[in-house]
Amino acid sequence: MVETVIKTVKIEKSENTQVILGHAGFIKTAEDLYEALINSAPGIKFGVAFNEASGPRLVRTEGNDEVLRHLAAKNALAIGAGHTFVVLFDNAYPVNVSNAVKGVVEVSGLFCATANPVTVVIAKTGPDSAVIGVADGSDAIGSESEADMRSRREFVRRIGYKLQ
Repeated sequence: MVETVIKTVKIEKSENTQVILGHAGFIKTAEDLYEALINSAPGIKFGVAFNEASGPRLVRTEGNDEVLRHLAAKNALAIGAGHTFVVLFDNAYPVNVSNAVKGVVEVSGLFCATANPVTVVIAKTGPDSAVIGVADGSDAIGSESEADMRSRREFVRRIGYKLQ
């Protein structure tokens, strides 16, 4: 029997940088994610990193912003789990790109898409690792009031995601 160790990795990023963490499985994942992102949001700046699970087991990277590309690679390597990808991006929101990312044929799922602080929970079993979940942001502290509801509705209209 192989002992399983649970570890956590905090995603390193600036406060307003968005992160998508997901699972995919093919050597062309980084390039396909590049194409999905660049075609989804004008002005988006991003870095993509994908952990190979076999062969040379390298972190494959793409992006149009070198700082974000290098930081995505650093985070992917810290996570270590094969077939995991990290996308860090600015000048867009997850709502702008998540469907395109999920539409990449080798993407099997997303763990999160957020600007919140993210901690990745990893199970390490001998030489192998798996992402078993994420802690995304902070715990809820209560239900919204009527004033909170009005504020939420005003906010999404102010930023252009709902009609006035």
